[in-house]
Amino acid sequence: MQNKVFLITGASTGIGEATARRAVEAGFRVVLAARSTAKLERLQEEFGHDNALAITCDVAEWESQERMVAETLERFGRLDVVFANAGFSKGSTFYGGEDKPDEWREMVMVNVYGAAATARLTLPELVKTGGHLLITGSVVGRVTSIRNLYSATKWAVTGMAQAIRNEMAGTGVRVTLIEPGIVDTPFWEHLQKPDSPELQPDDIARAVMFAVSQPPHVDVNDILIRPTGQAH
Repeated sequence: MQNKVFLITGASTGIGEATARRAVEAGFRVVLAARSTAKLERLQEEFGHDNALAITCDVAEWESQERMVAETLERFGRLDVVFANAGFSKGSTFYGGEDKPDEWREMVMVNVYGAAATARLTLPELVKTGGHLLITGSVVGRVTSIRNLYSATKWAVTGMAQAIRNEMAGTGVRVTLIEPGIVDTPFWEHLQKPDSPELQPDDIARAVMFAVSQPPHVDVNDILIRPTGQAH
């Protein structure tokens, strides 16, 4: 993986951080993008400035993502793997409780618009390298959830991944949708029931690296990964 570059959004904690660690271990140089500057800089120091670049980025802002890509190319000159991983849920329901229009807007902007913008802005570089785009979906982007709007945003991501894969046919770019179940990360705080089965962030990171490590003619389209015992 010498000199290959792996960009991760939502890289400051959880799945993104775990994937960054696995990518560095595999020999990639990593671009760490998120809103949490201090956490990114701590990871950059840990990995070493030759191997890592920390970029403060709000994926809901097009200009912020443009700067992310420009800084990546200025520093490393290429992109080989992009993991559109940034996303969040606050548990807003469709019925009952208080209205949360600002929270809904942010969820759609980060989970859907943010992932789409990451794809749009990085795919031209991935075409040049015969690279790989991965997007974090969810189990609830495959089955109906009674929880909230979050599930609907992940259904959108499922469709987005399929549409991008169709567009990229013939370019050499691979597209993988990662669909985790419940993971022990800050993302799920206050949302899961006590004693619910959980995955660890590294479980997802290993699945990501499995897809990335396949030979160029193998395109792992979808990885659905639940903790043992998680209900449908």
